Amino acid sequence: MPRIPRLASAATAALALGLTAAAPATGDEPVVTDARIVAHFDLAAGRTPENIALEGDGSADLTFAFARQVVHVGLDGTTDVRATLPDVANPNTPLVHSAVVTGIARAHDGTLYVNFATGTGETGIWRIAPGGGTPEQIAALPPTGLPNGLALDERRGVLYAADSVLGTVWRVPQSGGPATAWATGTQLRPAGGFGANGIKVHRGAVWVSNSDRGTLLRIPVREDDTAGPVETQASALDGIDDFAFAGTGRTVLAALNGSGRVALVGRDGSHTIVLTPTDGLSNPTSVAVRGRTVYVTSAALIARHDPNLLLARLRHYFGRL
Repeated sequence: MPRIPRLASAATAALALGLTAAAPATGDEPVVTDARIVAHFDLAAGRTPENIALEGDGSADLTFAFARQVVHVGLDGTTDVRATLPDVANPNTPLVHSAVVTGIARAHDGTLYVNFATGTGETGIWRIAPGGGTPEQIAALPPTGLPNGLALDERRGVLYAADSVLGTVWRVPQSGGPATAWATGTQLRPAGGFGANGIKVHRGAVWVSNSDRGTLLRIPVREDDTAGPVETQASALDGIDDFAFAGTGRTVLAALNGSGRVALVGRDGSHTIVLTPTDGLSNPTSVAVRGRTVYVTSAALIARHDPNLLLARLRHYFGRL
Protein backbone atom coordinates (compact mmCIF):
# COMPACT_ATOMS: atom_id res chain seq x y z
CA MET A 1 0.00 0.00 0.00
CA PRO A 2 1.24 3.53 -0.72
CA ARG A 3 2.29 5.66 2.19
CA ILE A 4 1.83 9.35 2.79
CA PRO A 5 3.97 11.62 5.00
CA ARG A 6 3.83 11.07 8.74
CA LEU A 7 2.31 13.76 10.92
CA ALA A 8 5.05 16.22 11.71
CA SER A 9 4.99 16.05 15.49
CA ALA A 10 3.19 14.96 18.63
CA ALA A 11 1.49 18.35 18.58
CA THR A 12 0.05 17.55 15.16
CA ALA A 13 -1.20 14.19 16.38
CA ALA A 14 -2.89 15.96 19.27
CA LEU A 15 -4.50 18.31 16.78
CA ALA A 16 -5.86 15.34 14.85
CA LEU A 17 -7.51 14.06 18.01
CA GLY A 18 -8.88 17.47 18.93
CA LEU A 19 -6.74 17.65 22.06
CA THR A 20 -4.87 20.91 21.49
CA ALA A 21 -5.73 23.37 24.26
CA ALA A 22 -7.60 26.51 23.22
CA ALA A 23 -5.99 29.88 23.86
CA PRO A 24 -8.20 32.70 25.14
CA ALA A 25 -9.86 34.54 22.25
CA THR A 26 -9.06 38.23 21.85
CA GLY A 27 -11.64 39.03 19.16
CA ASP A 28 -8.89 39.75 16.62
CA GLU A 29 -7.76 36.17 16.05
CA PRO A 30 -8.86 34.04 13.08
CA VAL A 31 -11.62 31.52 13.68
CA VAL A 32 -9.67 28.70 12.00
CA THR A 33 -5.93 28.40 12.67
CA ASP A 34 -2.95 26.05 12.45
CA ALA A 35 -3.78 24.74 8.98
CA ARG A 36 -1.44 22.07 7.70
CA ILE A 37 -1.53 19.36 5.07
CA VAL A 38 -1.18 15.89 6.57
CA ALA A 39 -1.59 13.79 3.44
CA HIS A 40 -0.77 14.31 -0.25
CA PHE A 41 -2.37 12.11 -2.92
CA ASP A 42 -1.55 11.05 -6.48
CA LEU A 43 -3.59 13.01 -9.00
CA ALA A 44 -2.36 10.92 -11.94
CA ALA A 45 -3.69 7.77 -10.26
CA GLY A 46 -7.15 9.29 -9.87
CA ARG A 47 -6.71 9.63 -6.11
CA THR A 48 -8.89 12.72 -5.92
CA PRO A 49 -10.54 12.85 -2.47
CA GLU A 50 -14.23 13.62 -2.81
CA ASN A 51 -15.81 13.02 0.59
CA ILE A 52 -14.91 12.16 4.17
CA ALA A 53 -16.23 10.23 7.16
CA LEU A 54 -14.49 10.20 10.53
CA GLU A 55 -13.60 7.24 12.72
CA GLY A 56 -13.89 7.34 16.50
CA ASP A 57 -10.13 7.83 16.97
CA GLY A 58 -10.01 10.84 14.65
CA SER A 59 -8.70 8.97 11.63
CA ALA A 60 -10.56 9.39 8.35
CA ASP A 61 -12.23 7.35 5.63
CA LEU A 62 -12.11 9.06 2.22
CA THR A 63 -13.59 8.37 -1.18
CA PHE A 64 -11.22 8.70 -4.13
CA ALA A 65 -13.65 9.60 -6.90
CA PHE A 66 -11.87 8.58 -10.08
CA ALA A 67 -9.84 5.75 -8.56
CA ARG A 68 -13.18 4.24 -7.36
CA GLN A 69 -11.58 3.61 -3.97
CA VAL A 70 -12.49 3.99 -0.33
CA VAL A 71 -9.37 4.49 1.78
CA HIS A 72 -8.54 4.86 5.45
CA VAL A 73 -6.06 7.56 6.45
CA GLY A 74 -4.53 6.85 9.84
CA LEU A 75 -3.22 9.33 12.38
CA ASP A 76 0.32 8.16 11.62
CA GLY A 77 -0.13 9.28 8.02
CA THR A 78 -0.59 5.90 6.33
CA THR A 79 -3.32 5.06 3.85
CA ASP A 80 -4.94 1.69 3.36
CA VAL A 81 -7.45 0.82 0.66
CA ARG A 82 -10.64 -0.39 2.34
CA ALA A 83 -12.52 -1.20 -0.85
CA THR A 84 -12.53 -0.68 -4.60
CA LEU A 85 -15.81 -0.24 -6.43
CA PRO A 86 -16.35 -2.30 -9.62
CA ASP A 87 -14.67 -1.49 -12.90
CA VAL A 88 -17.78 -0.73 -14.97
CA ALA A 89 -17.69 -1.26 -18.70
CA ASN A 90 -18.63 1.81 -20.74
CA PRO A 91 -19.55 4.17 -17.89
CA ASN A 92 -21.69 7.11 -18.94
CA THR A 93 -22.23 9.18 -15.82
CA PRO A 94 -23.77 12.57 -16.64
CA LEU A 95 -21.34 15.51 -16.44
CA VAL A 96 -18.26 13.43 -15.57
CA HIS A 97 -18.57 10.52 -18.09
CA SER A 98 -16.64 8.19 -15.78
CA ALA A 99 -17.51 5.85 -12.94
CA VAL A 100 -16.98 7.79 -9.70
CA VAL A 101 -17.39 7.06 -6.01
CA THR A 102 -18.70 10.18 -4.30
CA GLY A 103 -20.41 10.58 -0.90
CA ILE A 104 -19.59 8.49 2.15
CA ALA A 105 -21.32 7.92 5.49
CA ARG A 106 -20.26 5.81 8.46
CA ALA A 107 -22.47 3.92 10.90
CA HIS A 108 -21.51 3.52 14.57
CA ASP A 109 -20.57 -0.13 13.99
CA GLY A 110 -18.05 0.88 11.33
CA THR A 111 -20.13 0.00 8.30
CA LEU A 112 -19.48 2.41 5.44
CA TYR A 113 -21.99 3.50 2.81
CA VAL A 114 -20.95 5.18 -0.44
CA ASN A 115 -22.57 6.56 -3.57
CA PHE A 116 -21.38 5.09 -6.85
CA ALA A 117 -22.29 6.93 -10.08
CA THR A 118 -21.72 5.10 -13.36
CA GLY A 119 -24.47 5.93 -15.86
CA THR A 120 -25.42 2.23 -15.71
CA GLY A 121 -27.39 -0.12 -13.48
CA GLU A 122 -24.49 -0.11 -11.02
CA THR A 123 -25.42 3.44 -9.99
CA GLY A 124 -26.64 3.55 -6.41
CA ILE A 125 -25.69 3.19 -2.76
CA TRP A 126 -23.14 0.55 -1.83
CA ARG A 127 -22.28 -0.92 1.57
CA ILE A 128 -18.81 -1.85 2.84
CA ALA A 129 -18.48 -4.05 5.93
CA PRO A 130 -16.48 -2.79 8.95
CA GLY A 131 -12.79 -3.07 8.18
CA GLY A 132 -13.33 -3.28 4.43
CA GLY A 133 -14.08 -5.99 1.92
CA THR A 134 -16.16 -6.45 -1.20
CA PRO A 135 -18.71 -3.66 -1.65
CA GLU A 136 -22.38 -4.63 -2.00
CA GLN A 137 -25.02 -2.57 -3.77
CA ILE A 138 -27.99 -2.07 -1.44
CA ALA A 139 -30.04 0.39 -3.47
CA ALA A 140 -30.26 1.30 -7.14
CA LEU A 141 -30.52 4.94 -8.19
CA PRO A 142 -31.33 6.27 -11.68
CA PRO A 143 -28.38 5.94 -14.08
CA THR A 144 -29.45 9.27 -15.58
CA GLY A 145 -28.52 11.00 -12.32
CA LEU A 146 -25.34 11.69 -10.36
CA PRO A 147 -25.70 10.75 -6.68
CA ASN A 148 -23.22 12.98 -4.89
CA GLY A 149 -23.44 13.72 -1.15
CA LEU A 150 -24.62 11.00 1.24
CA ALA A 151 -25.93 11.27 4.81
CA LEU A 152 -27.02 8.66 7.34
CA ASP A 153 -29.76 9.10 9.95
CA GLU A 154 -29.28 6.06 12.18
CA ARG A 155 -32.14 7.07 14.49
CA ARG A 156 -34.61 6.75 11.64
CA GLY A 157 -32.60 4.02 9.89
CA VAL A 158 -32.39 5.83 6.54
CA LEU A 159 -29.84 7.21 4.11
CA TYR A 160 -30.25 10.42 2.10
CA ALA A 161 -28.45 10.88 -1.24
CA ALA A 162 -28.25 14.24 -3.04
CA ASP A 163 -28.51 13.90 -6.83
CA SER A 164 -26.63 16.72 -8.57
CA VAL A 165 -28.20 16.14 -12.00
CA LEU A 166 -31.79 15.22 -11.17
CA GLY A 167 -32.09 17.79 -8.37
CA THR A 168 -33.48 15.19 -6.01
CA VAL A 169 -32.83 14.01 -2.47
CA TRP A 170 -33.28 10.23 -2.46
CA ARG A 171 -34.28 8.37 0.71
CA VAL A 172 -33.25 4.73 1.14
CA PRO A 173 -33.62 2.31 4.10
CA GLN A 174 -30.28 1.79 5.83
CA SER A 175 -30.76 -1.95 5.40
CA GLY A 176 -31.25 -1.48 1.67
CA GLY A 177 -34.21 -1.42 -0.65
CA PRO A 178 -36.02 0.82 -3.12
CA ALA A 179 -35.14 4.51 -3.25
CA THR A 180 -37.84 7.16 -2.79
CA ALA A 181 -37.66 10.68 -4.21
CA TRP A 182 -37.91 12.37 -0.80
CA ALA A 183 -37.42 16.00 -1.87
CA THR A 184 -37.45 17.73 -5.26
CA GLY A 185 -37.95 21.23 -6.64
CA THR A 186 -36.28 24.17 -8.29
CA GLN A 187 -34.09 24.96 -5.28
CA LEU A 188 -32.43 21.55 -5.62
CA ARG A 189 -32.02 21.53 -9.38
CA PRO A 190 -28.86 22.45 -11.29
CA ALA A 191 -28.56 25.53 -13.47
CA GLY A 192 -26.52 23.88 -16.18
CA GLY A 193 -24.05 21.93 -14.03
CA PHE A 194 -24.19 20.54 -10.47
CA GLY A 195 -27.31 21.11 -8.38
CA ALA A 196 -27.87 19.38 -5.03
CA ASN A 197 -24.43 18.33 -3.83
CA GLY A 198 -23.44 18.10 -0.16
CA ILE A 199 -25.91 16.78 2.40
CA LYS A 200 -26.12 16.44 6.19
CA VAL A 201 -28.73 15.47 8.78
CA HIS A 202 -28.79 17.99 11.63
CA ARG A 203 -31.29 18.73 14.39
CA GLY A 204 -34.44 17.39 12.76
CA ALA A 205 -33.69 18.52 9.22
CA VAL A 206 -31.79 17.53 6.09
CA TRP A 207 -29.39 20.24 4.91
CA VAL A 208 -28.31 20.36 1.26
CA SER A 209 -25.95 22.57 -0.76
CA ASN A 210 -26.66 23.57 -4.37
CA SER A 211 -23.39 24.19 -6.19
CA ASP A 212 -24.79 25.98 -9.24
CA ARG A 213 -27.02 28.29 -7.22
CA GLY A 214 -24.52 28.89 -4.41
CA THR A 215 -27.09 28.12 -1.74
CA LEU A 216 -27.30 26.23 1.52
CA LEU A 217 -30.75 24.72 2.06
CA ARG A 218 -32.64 23.25 5.01
CA ILE A 219 -35.45 20.71 4.61
CA PRO A 220 -37.35 19.89 7.82
CA VAL A 221 -38.20 16.24 8.45
CA ARG A 222 -41.88 16.09 9.41
CA GLU A 223 -43.22 13.71 12.07
CA ASP A 224 -44.38 11.32 9.34
CA ASP A 225 -40.84 11.40 7.84
CA THR A 226 -41.90 13.36 4.76
CA ALA A 227 -40.02 16.43 3.62
CA GLY A 228 -41.12 19.88 4.71
CA PRO A 229 -40.73 22.99 2.54
CA VAL A 230 -37.21 23.79 1.34
CA GLU A 231 -35.75 26.80 3.18
CA THR A 232 -32.78 28.81 1.92
CA GLN A 233 -30.39 29.38 4.83
CA ALA A 234 -27.55 31.11 2.94
CA SER A 235 -26.72 32.28 -0.58
CA ALA A 236 -23.80 33.77 -2.54
CA LEU A 237 -21.69 30.70 -1.70
CA ASP A 238 -20.29 30.31 -5.20
CA GLY A 239 -19.34 26.74 -6.01
CA ILE A 240 -20.35 25.34 -2.62
CA ASP A 241 -19.62 21.62 -2.39
CA ASP A 242 -19.93 19.62 0.82
CA PHE A 243 -20.04 21.16 4.31
CA ALA A 244 -20.08 20.36 8.03
CA PHE A 245 -21.53 21.88 11.17
CA ALA A 246 -19.04 23.63 13.44
CA GLY A 247 -20.89 22.70 16.63
CA THR A 248 -24.41 21.89 17.75
CA GLY A 249 -25.90 25.09 16.33
CA ARG A 250 -26.45 26.21 12.74
CA THR A 251 -22.95 27.53 12.02
CA VAL A 252 -21.45 25.73 9.02
CA LEU A 253 -18.02 25.32 7.44
CA ALA A 254 -18.49 24.99 3.68
CA ALA A 255 -16.05 23.98 0.93
CA LEU A 256 -16.16 26.43 -2.00
CA ASN A 257 -14.67 24.23 -4.67
CA GLY A 258 -14.00 26.55 -7.61
CA SER A 259 -12.37 29.35 -5.63
CA GLY A 260 -10.38 26.99 -3.41
CA ARG A 261 -11.72 28.39 -0.15
CA VAL A 262 -13.60 27.35 2.99
CA ALA A 263 -16.29 29.67 4.32
CA LEU A 264 -17.74 29.97 7.82
CA VAL A 265 -21.50 30.45 7.39
CA GLY A 266 -23.36 31.99 10.32
CA ARG A 267 -26.90 31.20 11.39
CA ASP A 268 -27.97 34.55 9.83
CA GLY A 269 -26.69 33.41 6.42
CA SER A 270 -23.66 35.70 6.34
CA HIS A 271 -20.27 34.15 5.64
CA THR A 272 -16.57 34.84 6.00
CA ILE A 273 -13.60 33.09 4.40
CA VAL A 274 -11.49 31.16 6.90
CA LEU A 275 -9.19 29.04 4.69
CA THR A 276 -7.73 29.75 1.24
CA PRO A 277 -5.24 28.27 -1.27
CA THR A 278 -2.42 29.88 0.72
CA ASP A 279 -3.28 27.41 3.50
CA GLY A 280 -2.87 24.52 1.07
CA LEU A 281 -6.40 24.13 -0.33
CA SER A 282 -6.66 22.91 -3.93
CA ASN A 283 -10.34 22.87 -4.95
CA PRO A 284 -11.77 21.65 -1.62
CA THR A 285 -14.61 19.15 -1.87
CA SER A 286 -15.68 18.35 1.68
CA VAL A 287 -15.34 19.35 5.32
CA ALA A 288 -15.64 17.36 8.54
CA VAL A 289 -15.41 18.59 12.14
CA ARG A 290 -14.57 16.61 15.28
CA GLY A 291 -14.47 18.77 18.41
CA ARG A 292 -12.23 21.67 17.41
CA THR A 293 -10.46 19.78 14.64
CA VAL A 294 -11.37 20.66 11.05
CA TYR A 295 -10.67 18.26 8.18
CA VAL A 296 -10.78 19.44 4.55
CA THR A 297 -10.27 17.31 1.46
CA SER A 298 -9.02 18.89 -1.78
CA ALA A 299 -9.46 17.12 -5.11
CA ALA A 300 -7.43 19.55 -7.28
CA LEU A 301 -9.69 18.84 -10.27
CA ILE A 302 -9.38 22.41 -11.55
CA ALA A 303 -6.00 23.43 -10.14
CA ARG A 304 -4.49 20.07 -11.22
CA HIS A 305 -2.02 20.32 -8.36
CA ASP A 306 -1.73 18.53 -5.00
CA PRO A 307 -4.91 16.73 -3.98
CA ASN A 308 -4.63 16.49 -0.21
CA LEU A 309 -6.11 16.20 3.25
CA LEU A 310 -5.72 19.30 5.41
CA LEU A 311 -6.26 19.63 9.16
CA ALA A 312 -6.84 22.87 11.03
CA ARG A 313 -7.99 24.07 14.43
CA LEU A 314 -11.36 25.67 15.13
CA ARG A 315 -10.81 28.34 17.75
CA HIS A 316 -14.43 28.64 18.87
CA TYR A 317 -17.07 26.00 19.53
CA PHE A 318 -20.40 27.04 18.05
CA GLY A 319 -23.26 25.89 20.29
CA ARG A 320 -26.99 26.06 19.86
CA LEU A 321 -27.29 29.85 20.15
